[in-house]
Amino acid sequence: QVRLVESGGGLVQSGGSLRLSCEAAGSIDGISTLGWYRQAPEKQRELVATVTPGGETKYTYSVKGRFTVSRDNGKNAVYLQMDSLKPEDTAVYYCYGVIWTRTALTYSDYWGQGTQVTVSS
Repeated sequence: QVRLVESGGGLVQSGGSLRLSCEAAGSIDGISTLGWYRQAPEKQRELVATVTPGGETKYTYSVKGRFTVSRDNGKNAVYLQMDSLKPEDTAVYYCYGVIWTRTALTYSDYWGQGTQVTVSS
């Protein structure tokens, strides 16, 4: 089994910063893309940022220049540094990983349980 465990959410004022962390644990034989999605109330889940094993990153337009995604391949971890936060960034943030396990013998999508980020104006 594979688990993605997130930490670092919370309440912050507009303009502030938060850092999210996520570590993958379990029967992992390889990890491809890692990243973060978010879901605001009454909205669909949306991609925030992803990072490949080689460090190539992708961001949704609304967070470019404010958020930075990174990973530590040795720790099976992904991070999201969020600066200049805005009230519209308020959402539940989900860690995401494309992970190979010997039980599945393929890459599959895995999700964390979600962590709340609230930005007050």
